Amino acid sequence: MTRRHIGLLVLGVTAVSFSAVLVRLADAPAFAVAFYRCAFAAVILVPIGLLRHRDEYRRLTPARWRLAVLSGLALAGHFATWIPSISLTTVAASVVLVQTQPIWVALFGRFVGERPSRRALGGMGVALLGTLLITGGGFTGGSRALLGDLLALAGAMFAAAYVLLGRSLRQEVSLVTYTSIVYTVSGLVLAAAMVVSGTPFVGYSPRVWLLFALITAGPQFLGHTVFNYLLGHVRASVVAVALLAEPVGATILAFLILGEVPGPLTIAGGAVVLAGVYIAIAAEGARVPELLEPVE
Repeated sequence: MTRRHIGLLVLGVTAVSFSAVLVRLADAPAFAVAFYRCAFAAVILVPIGLLRHRDEYRRLTPARWRLAVLSGLALAGHFATWIPSISLTTVAASVVLVQTQPIWVALFGRFVGERPSRRALGGMGVALLGTLLITGGGFTGGSRALLGDLLALAGAMFAAAYVLLGRSLRQEVSLVTYTSIVYTVSGLVLAAAMVVSGTPFVGYSPRVWLLFALITAGPQFLGHTVFNYLLGHVRASVVAVALLAEPVGATILAFLILGEVPGPLTIAGGAVVLAGVYIAIAAEGARVPELLEPVE
């Protein structure tokens, strides 16, 4: 873990912390929000990829293409489940539940050789305890819909698969090539979901289009794309645990922008989350680094 990596982690977490608030402000169909954040990103990245990495696309093996497509499917699944949850539950509850993904990363990661240290797992446990505190005991309350909770948890599982697939590919494939494929696949899947569900592609107000653009520029490019870059340099568990700080940022932004006032448990939970993030990242950084030849 270099200072540059830590700085990028902070940037990425800050960017994705805006995601739930911007989605709530857009007040648009969930599939439309998910589709346009991927489609706008793909429209920018694909021409760059064809211009600078045309040969790399040709050199990709069938196995790498399959992994990239699976990663795009996982990303589409993440957006298609998590974004609707934001309208069914509070911002804090949604981001808390979706950030249980380190549990799934640790579980699924064993199948691809990702084995976090015991200290890192302990840090994950501390951070997850903090996310429970953020909800203020709301898991048994009536303010959240069961469907929203289940969708957020499903989003966490899809996010874990997306992180692990990206970690595998980013050791071998450049950032632009990888993200251009993944965002395109995800956009196509979400477009199909819009057609099937009858979600309109047009007819939104200028304000909503502006929010679509902000979601793409912030959470998508400065968030997801930065994390995809980091997956070529650090372990998937580091990225997943760093994302546990998102509930803290999202809760603060929900207070400043949406007027959702955090209670004492939310403030205490935020401190616990950050402590867990520090423990886990410090544990991973102290391990003997893997020999990687990351591609830019």
